[in-house]
Amino acid sequence: MGGRTRVLRNPIAFVSGLVFGCFVILTLTTMLRLPDPTTRATTHHSNNHNKLLIGKFGEMMMEMLPEDLAFTVFLPSEKAFKRDLRLDPSDSFMGEKMNDTYAVVSRVLGFSAMPRSIVSETVAFGKEMSYDSISGFVLHISKDEDGRLVVNGVRSERVDLRRKGSVVHVMDGVLMDAEFRQSV
Repeated sequence: MGGRTRVLRNPIAFVSGLVFGCFVILTLTTMLRLPDPTTRATTHHSNNHNKLLIGKFGEMMMEMLPEDLAFTVFLPSEKAFKRDLRLDPSDSFMGEKMNDTYAVVSRVLGFSAMPRSIVSETVAFGKEMSYDSISGFVLHISKDEDGRLVVNGVRSERVDLRRKGSVVHVMDGVLMDAEFRQSV
């Protein structure tokens, strides 16, 4: 009993004991909240599924974004890359064409990504939202009568895909400014 009263009377010992107790509680709580290792396999599987949905060019674009920040990306479909930019996944990644492909895809990323998360549910029918992309290109986002997202006149094919903490909407066209459109 004499040792206990000494600890209570000595403020340094009391504060040290209190800090140590809080440290133990915090450590145990953190260890109990660690994710289950079996969920990683499921997440990896869903990313493989998303790879199929966004294609090779989409994968290339998503690899350019940082993983720790949330973005919304209005990603052109593989058809749109082929139709609007004349990029074909079968030959655009070969030899000398790889550098040109990277330059075009990175430029498209600047027009079609913005540093905030917007899911399709947050866009009200009949109302237009305007945001700047990472290159400063203004994106006008709305919903059409079918409930599809429309960005600068380009309709969505698939919406609300999750990739690396970002929201991806696959579009049936390429978002770009007039100057870039003429150069393609």
